[in-house]
Amino acid sequence: MTTVERTRTSHTEAAEIMPFGGWETTPARAGLDDQETLFRFPAADDPAPSTARLLTMAGGAALLGFSAVFVGLLGFVTVIGGAPFWYVPTLTLFGLLSVVLTVGAFLSIHRPVLPWLLLLCAMGPLTVDILIAALY
Repeated sequence: MTTVERTRTSHTEAAEIMPFGGWETTPARAGLDDQETLFRFPAADDPAPSTARLLTMAGGAALLGFSAVFVGLLGFVTVIGGAPFWYVPTLTLFGLLSVVLTVGAFLSIHRPVLPWLLLLCAMGPLTVDILIAALY
């Protein structure tokens, strides 16, 4: 029994809007230079990032994650004890901002400096979260 693989040559609307080519495997648009695209999912023909780079980024993201769990526990205790209306949305906003920056770092892993800058920037909102959770 043989299998036939159909090639996808159609463009989707998402491919025209999103800088990383949409969710489907679509050919790159004409005139789209790889240096213009900062955030994209790695393609099948992209070289793998070095193991040290990936492990260092994963370690930094893990530290951010463990800190966020600490903030979540402190926030939970504060909410049980009674917290004002602004407390939970503020913690959530800064926590999600930190997560978005961390995801952006992993989507830009093939860039030389951008992932490190994004991981460093992700510490800012998380630090605000820690200060709010610890001081309130």
